[in-house]
Amino acid sequence: MSNIGILGAGTWGIALARMLSNSGHKITVWSAIKAEIETLQENNVHPKLPDVRLPENIVYSSNISEACLENEYIIFAVPSVYLRQTVFQASGYLKENQIVISVAKGIERDTLLTMSEVIQDELSKNNASCSSVVALSGPTHAEEVALDIPTAIVAACGDMSAAEKVQDVFMNTCMRVYTNPDIKGVELCGALKNIIALAAGMLKGLNYGDNTLAALITRGISEIARLGVAVGGYEQTFYGLAGIGDLIVTATSKHSRNNQCGYLIGKGIKVDEAVKQVGMIVEGLNALPAAMELMNRYNVEMPIIKAVNAVINENADPAKMVLQLMTREKKNEL
Repeated sequence: MSNIGILGAGTWGIALARMLSNSGHKITVWSAIKAEIETLQENNVHPKLPDVRLPENIVYSSNISEACLENEYIIFAVPSVYLRQTVFQASGYLKENQIVISVAKGIERDTLLTMSEVIQDELSKNNASCSSVVALSGPTHAEEVALDIPTAIVAACGDMSAAEKVQDVFMNTCMRVYTNPDIKGVELCGALKNIIALAAGMLKGLNYGDNTLAALITRGISEIARLGVAVGGYEQTFYGLAGIGDLIVTATSKHSRNNQCGYLIGKGIKVDEAVKQVGMIVEGLNALPAAMELMNRYNVEMPIIKAVNAVINENADPAKMVLQLMTREKKNEL
């Protein structure tokens, strides 16, 4: 069994803490929000997972060193916009023999780095290092993982021995883990599928049907794959768990914040108000600027993502953008 530190006490970090603790691992959870840690210590329940009782042997701390020192694996489970800051805080306590695991999904706006690249970049800036950085991604709603609902996920890393170690740690009767050497492709999937999920929510808000949603998901993964291959990812990755699998669940599930936000926007609610009503970070909105920059840099055609950007950042009407997509020039599907 392993000692594991989890940085971030949101629903995903806590769902993983529960699962890993139930598998026999020793878990320490850290949060920068002291009140969040105090609530967990006092109630042993996460406010957004009220029906899930957490194992009593999980340690909760607001001291980041406690979650880093003496642990073999460090999981970064904070939203993408807070990742670099969290790595900076943790860098003084990480060691060369530790494996770092990123479960954040996004692309850094200014640098266009994936989450594993942000971790490596920030560690390098602070003269710190780790053994390897593994990206863990796939169709994994925290609300279901916390209830032991069967789930499959991908551990991605260029160092396959590190990916296999993470596979061994996370594998259990409720979580099936596959390995993949294509960490770039896996992480791009995790970031860009959130944008397509925003579009899926908009379609629902516009009262369109299953035909429209199926078309969106299918053409959406084609856009993601085109960009992913252009930046060096493997085409197979985009049609696996981290790609089409994660896109399906994010574009259709009631648990998806991106879907919920898109739905409200499709109903005519302004973006800022929609985010407020969702009440949590909507990663698709954070990924949009980087997606647009990558699209232009690699000269890749991405009409759906362009349409979402027009709605979010240019105040375009969602229904008019659907009409625009439907009346584009004729194409061959392949």
